Amino acid sequence: MSYTPASFVLRSCLSWLPLLALSLATCDDGATICPDTPAPDDKAEETPAEEKSPWVYPAARVSPQVDEIHQVGVADPYRWLEDIDSEETRAWVEAENALTFGYLETIAARKPIAERLEQLWNFERYGSPWTEGGRWFYSKNDGLQNQAVYYWTDDLAAEPKLLLDPNTLSADGTTAVSGVKISHDGKLMAYALSDAGSDWKRWLVQEIDSGKQRSDRIEWSKFTGLSWSADDKGFFYGAYDAPKQGDEFEQVNKNQKLYYHKLGDPQSRDELVYADAEHPDWQFDGFVSEDGKYLLIDVSVGTDVRTMFYYVPLAGKGSQRRSDAIQLLDDLDATYSFIGNVGSKFYFFTNKDAPKGKVVTIDVAAYEAARKRAATPDKAKPRPLATVDRDISPTLVELIPEDQHTLESVQYTGGKLFAKYMVDAKNEVRVYDLAGKQESTIALPEPIATVYGFGGKADATTTHYGLMSFTRPFTIYSYDIKSGKSELWREPKLAYDPNDFVTEQVFYTSKDGTKVPMYLVHKRGLKPSGDVPTYLYAYGGFNISLTPRFSVPDLVWMEMGGLYAQPNLRGGGEYGESWHEAGTKLQKQNVFDD
Repeated sequence: MSYTPASFVLRSCLSWLPLLALSLATCDDGATICPDTPAPDDKAEETPAEEKSPWVYPAARVSPQVDEIHQVGVADPYRWLEDIDSEETRAWVEAENALTFGYLETIAARKPIAERLEQLWNFERYGSPWTEGGRWFYSKNDGLQNQAVYYWTDDLAAEPKLLLDPNTLSADGTTAVSGVKISHDGKLMAYALSDAGSDWKRWLVQEIDSGKQRSDRIEWSKFTGLSWSADDKGFFYGAYDAPKQGDEFEQVNKNQKLYYHKLGDPQSRDELVYADAEHPDWQFDGFVSEDGKYLLIDVSVGTDVRTMFYYVPLAGKGSQRRSDAIQLLDDLDATYSFIGNVGSKFYFFTNKDAPKGKVVTIDVAAYEAARKRAATPDKAKPRPLATVDRDISPTLVELIPEDQHTLESVQYTGGKLFAKYMVDAKNEVRVYDLAGKQESTIALPEPIATVYGFGGKADATTTHYGLMSFTRPFTIYSYDIKSGKSELWREPKLAYDPNDFVTEQVFYTSKDGTKVPMYLVHKRGLKPSGDVPTYLYAYGGFNISLTPRFSVPDLVWMEMGGLYAQPNLRGGGEYGESWHEAGTKLQKQNVFDD
């Protein structure tokens, strides 16, 4: 599985093709791309200085545009290029494209490069399996499909059955599956469809055994998931009011609401569970705890990574009676992520007072008792809960303290806490018991890698995780929770040997003395130096961490003798919030210095 969008792969591939053509060529057998073998001829005749290149770039008009900002003149001579519909801009773009593709057509190595890319790109990709109701579910792409196909089986060792093929949903292939949620008994599938890349989702329900479509249909949902009730008689979801005709893609994202849908009912009869007209920018994601006793409401505001949490005690397993939501974490002062619960003890990941993350617990039974006592100090004059909630806050008990390394995520599976840490831009997974004691660090099949997964039920005996490195595509392993051993489940087969490549990490000093890590990946035997053609990929923004990832274009580049370099600039999330902030706002220059 690759997490690199196809559009980026194409752009990155084309960006280095001209360079490759100048320094690399095909081997004699015509099947493999390799470096040129002739050494430079010191006596070769130099190109006359007056000889001109046949490649002439289109002229870009320099306009006199100057904006005055705070009494300072700011020149913007190419503002006219921002008008993408003007005749002048269109003519300039067409001329640029003609030059670019005209040059690319002259590159002799272009065809074998494309053939090698195609050969490597077409490999099977699997998604990690998950279980509901004793059945297993997973996705698979045969390498040539636009979208992965969903399958189910009673036994992972048996031949799977087709569940849903998104590639058949529209003639032009523009309808995508943007969400799948299986009922607890494994008999129903709710799935979301999106058209032409739209954020809007419509949720449908299908019977798994028969493949029959149910009448249920949910419209105008986005930026939210779906969660089945404990009895599988319905589900919770977020949605917006239906936009006016023609405004589907212009309506602002205001006043999202959380609903409960009872199977068989039209959407118009769905029960409103939570809304807040006083905060129209709030967005809600509701999900039921695994024991079915609580509805958790994750509240966010736009793209702010800070979150709030409310919860609704469900009267009984499967009960449709709901009380008012209770505010739990509502200061919007940090990131909170619900891990799971054991009875009334809630487990949360948070970065509150811990930039690198920690795990805390909240006893909601004790919190509710404190609210009740504060509301009735004088039985004759009870206080409104709204005023009580301004005075009463839940007690956060630290379970797993902040570490020197960044805690990325935590999964509650098989009675254990699987904590994924970022250690110098690669992942490490530790196993803790529910008292916060570390039991082990998982021995990953590859040490320099990015890891996903370890999810599952509280009583699971096995879990699955996916691993990806610079030289190994997304490979899935099963993990025995009791023995702590990993076993290969699915490994893509590609026509190359990962052992032909070397990944090393170096640290260099930035302008202000800060040590910055960088990965260097290349063919075994190649010595990195300034003379080796190098593809440098960096980011440094939005708290995004650049960890090891598999890329077919990068692999082909290295096969041809190129060096791939990936530094972890400040502004990313590799070393926690302080590393992120060091590359933002007035410190943005650090990113470029790094």
